[in-house]
Amino acid sequence: MSDISFISAILVVVVAFFAGLEGILDQFQLHQPLIACTMIGLVTGHLEAGIILGGSLQMIALGWANIGAAVAPDAALASVAAAIIMVKGGDFNSKGIAVATATAIPLAVAGLFLTMIVRTISVALVHTADNAAKTGNIAAVERSHFFALLLQGLRIALPAALLLAVPTSVVQDILNAMPDWLSGGMAVGGGMVVAVGYAMVINMMATREVWPFFAIGFALAAVTDLTLIALGTIGVALAFIYLNLSEKGGNGGGGSTGSGDPIGDILEDY
Repeated sequence: MSDISFISAILVVVVAFFAGLEGILDQFQLHQPLIACTMIGLVTGHLEAGIILGGSLQMIALGWANIGAAVAPDAALASVAAAIIMVKGGDFNSKGIAVATATAIPLAVAGLFLTMIVRTISVALVHTADNAAKTGNIAAVERSHFFALLLQGLRIALPAALLLAVPTSVVQDILNAMPDWLSGGMAVGGGMVVAVGYAMVINMMATREVWPFFAIGFALAAVTDLTLIALGTIGVALAFIYLNLSEKGGNGGGGSTGSGDPIGDILEDY
């Protein structure tokens, strides 16, 4: 079959199934790249590479969101398939992770086609549940809901099983046959998409109050002696300092003034 053991392959399919469910439920966020890739890396014995790949894909998926009837790219299929390709490729260095990250982008678009098929089938299931509700058959309503969720899980589990069935040598030959200009271009393209995701997030949350913290964060990131735990501690400390100073500033001076962020003012008043 492949260098992935049978037990690991079963666990990968299970992870893929739950990632497909979470792509719709959004309850435990198991479909997020950081979680899905990490779990696949864990069950296949490549935890560190899975975490790095998940972190890279998570930066891309930061700007993905459903807007009205427009469905965002499928993060679940992108995460699961990219992690499987990375494990079967056998290259857990920066180049292999970059190639897996780049292949995740077209896989996410392909996932839109699969979810379109499943959502079309779900329309018939909704009508079935409505008819059952009219007759008071609650058990039939529940079966329709569970069957719709089953299809969403299989939407990711079946492609994952097909990828696992592909021999490792075939995957490695395909990856090795890629010229340097193609793999390098895919890596650059993946990096550009990461920048777009960052820009979208900053555009949504940036206000006059938080811009100084962005500047401080970039400055601290250049200090290589600081660990991620240290950076996180500094970030939490700065957040507490900001909250304390904002409370003191709002209570003094004979009255409080708006922050310039209407949503922030509403939440503060609430």
